Amino acid sequence: MMLMNIFITGASSGIGEHIAYEYAKDGIHLALCARRKEKLDQTANECRQMGAQVTTYSIDVTDQHSTKESIDDFLSKINRIDLVIANAGLGELDALHKGNPTIMNKVINVNVIGVQNTIVPFLPTMLKQGSGHIALVGSVASHIAWVGGGAYAASKFAVKALSESWRKTLPETIDVTLICPGFVQSEMTQKAEWKPFIIETSVAAKKIVNALNKKKKVLIFPWQWHFVIAFKNIVDLVMVNAARKAYKKRYKTK
Repeated sequence: MMLMNIFITGASSGIGEHIAYEYAKDGIHLALCARRKEKLDQTANECRQMGAQVTTYSIDVTDQHSTKESIDDFLSKINRIDLVIANAGLGELDALHKGNPTIMNKVINVNVIGVQNTIVPFLPTMLKQGSGHIALVGSVASHIAWVGGGAYAASKFAVKALSESWRKTLPETIDVTLICPGFVQSEMTQKAEWKPFIIETSVAAKKIVNALNKKKKVLIFPWQWHFVIAFKNIVDLVMVNAARKAYKKRYKTK
């Protein structure tokens, strides 16, 4: 049986962690990446107990140099790369009233630059071997710009654009999948007050792996979000009216 080699970022918690568990079995070599080494090692140990071979990299995907070093190291250990999942991401509100774009810049950096740093270094190898699969984790915010989350939506719109462009640019032997989750139980969504249609992390991971196995081009889930996106103009109107009322109440504007 041929060993399948998979590289996953953001693997210390949330969707990335549970995707790793879904793939963890005999015949799988997982490269798991995240900033938090202790949590990453816990995920890796769980995967090893399930039978997977695991290599870990404690990296920040916004660091192009260290991310490239980790990719080069993993490529040196394997004979081919089958799947790369750019999952690491950051979700924060803009906090426009503070007049400080620092957190917005960080969101863009992690969610866009981090994806490019993760995917692009693998492409020469995929082109040379004539195959491969890249998966970009976007969001339903790839289709709808939420009130208060402009930077996050902008980053996910960018991820969607990257996936569409790369799919048109790369040969058909390299598959490109855009994953657009709604709200999923995770550290990122714990602080969100409004979480419609939220689903368990393990359920989300199963849906993602199933879509990747089928080489789907785009996955939007859960199913309710298809209708929300289809009627986004109405949704936008409701959100804008609610946001403006809240703004007037908070800042006592006319």
